[in-house]
Amino acid sequence: MATMQSSNNLVLLSAAFFLVLLAAMCPTKTTCRQLDDDQIIMRLKHEDWMVKHSRSYKDEAEKERRLLIFNDNARLVEGFNNNNGKNAGFKLGLNKFADLTNEEFRSTYLGYKRRHSSSLKQSTAATFRYANVSAVPATMDWRKSGVVTPVKDQAKCGACWAFSAVAAMEGITKLKTGKLISLSEQELIDCDVEGEDGGCEGGLMDNAFTFIRAKGGLTTEAQYPYQAQDGTCNKKRSSSPAAKIKGYEDVPANSERALMQAVAHQPVSVAIEGGGFMFQLYGSGVFEGSCGTELDHAVTAVGYGTNSDGSKYWILKNSWGKGWGEDGYMRIKKDVSESEGLCGLAMEASYPTA
Repeated sequence: MATMQSSNNLVLLSAAFFLVLLAAMCPTKTTCRQLDDDQIIMRLKHEDWMVKHSRSYKDEAEKERRLLIFNDNARLVEGFNNNNGKNAGFKLGLNKFADLTNEEFRSTYLGYKRRHSSSLKQSTAATFRYANVSAVPATMDWRKSGVVTPVKDQAKCGACWAFSAVAAMEGITKLKTGKLISLSEQELIDCDVEGEDGGCEGGLMDNAFTFIRAKGGLTTEAQYPYQAQDGTCNKKRSSSPAAKIKGYEDVPANSERALMQAVAHQPVSVAIEGGGFMFQLYGSGVFEGSCGTELDHAVTAVGYGTNSDGSKYWILKNSWGKGWGEDGYMRIKKDVSESEGLCGLAMEASYPTA
């Protein structure tokens, strides 16, 4: 009897919560009559999504605009997952970017600059140190070895290049010293400004490695915390480096085999085309969606593996927080027919040396 009473109370509470939400969405009877069942369901879904991702808007007009975009993205997600996605190895999802147009997403959350710039620094080594490595593990996940710091969030700052470089440096530091130290992206954003790197306006991992080497190291995130915006270099905060590197090396271009040789030994900075709507709304699984080779985003390859069906994948650490992908990570198809790798991931990879 007590169990039945408790169940009834839950039903009443759920109904009351629904009525409160419905009243918020329908301030007048006329408005309520204008909403069909699908619209009500979508509004409830948007409200739930806002709570999950701690999202709020400046006013009702902005909220309505975001609801329309959310609605469009939800249709894209459902359409893919219920049709093409049935035969795909991955799913799209209503992640933290679900209320953004693809144009808004691309203009805010990317930030990798291509290597064709004439001001790009040259690699500090003429050779690829892993070139003669013939035997590599069948699978590798540096997260399981304690070599990867928790996923970070670049927020509305196009500093993916700094996060990628720092994640690779955190990895090699742990492997060489035994210490996993969260290093400062903000120091790169504020202080690495003499060349091509431009803080929240974008940059390159190779130039970041060159800057770190020339400066004598990088300080900790705790000492120089992330602000998600460009700032003036704080020389006092950056005066005590916590980790150093000797330089960096480029992975031979357009070779997933060479990339595997490198990732088998340390986390590697990778450039990728990440501006497509499938990349934006990636939810889970081994990504094999549509993308090209116009490199515009930077991530860190922290491993690779094989599914039970035999399909192979890379493990990419992103810098968009845990509200995107698989708790901030992406698995993406490995060993594709195109030499440059899916989304160009084998085109411009590099790693720090220590």
